[in-house]
Amino acid sequence: MGSKNKLKRFSENETFSNVFQPTREEVVGNEFPLRGKWNSEFFKNDNPIVLELGCGKGEYSVGLAERFPNKNFIGIDIKGARFWRGAKTAVESGMNNVAFVRTQIELINHIFTENEVSEIWITFPDPQIKYKRTKHRMTNSEFLNNYKKILKPNGLMHLKTDSEFMHGYTLGLLHGEGHEVIYANHNIYKNEGAPAEVTGIQTFYESQYLEVNKPITYIQFRIK
Repeated sequence: MGSKNKLKRFSENETFSNVFQPTREEVVGNEFPLRGKWNSEFFKNDNPIVLELGCGKGEYSVGLAERFPNKNFIGIDIKGARFWRGAKTAVESGMNNVAFVRTQIELINHIFTENEVSEIWITFPDPQIKYKRTKHRMTNSEFLNNYKKILKPNGLMHLKTDSEFMHGYTLGLLHGEGHEVIYANHNIYKNEGAPAEVTGIQTFYESQYLEVNKPITYIQFRIK
């Protein structure tokens, strides 16, 4: 993507009522105004809040919002030029149950308060295969602990990935730490049983993976 396109998208993001781009200082200082108030101040309803972490172009946030109008969806990503597409689609479609926040995943405890979130989707994260990158894997123990803080009791987690390494690593960690694995599938388009929204919504990169017959995996779990 050219720099002119990025600048154009950054500028357009600033005009969208469903996009929030706080500074790191604001977030770390707990100055983000919607923390603990997403339902009352932004969505203006009591519907469950669902996050998509590392949302990329926002395909899942928008796709889920279309399928589940009685839930609220928030895509989180540090790259605003990517989720511009999802934000623009939501605005043009008049969707009032989807929003986007530009921030780092490790700061979500400063964007949401305890028990504010009902579900979290992690879609095609960087598997961070090298051992020294373990701390950056989005399903490591530290990240899971952060998610638990903002999830409601029995809140659901979803991991969808093309990385067999990430799938295996996460399953091993979940079993080892005593978390509840509700459903796991190492090839959702070959094996039956995956929830409809798991196969019915595809990201841009996922469609490319499928063209070369790359297996897509999925885990649904609860953090204990």
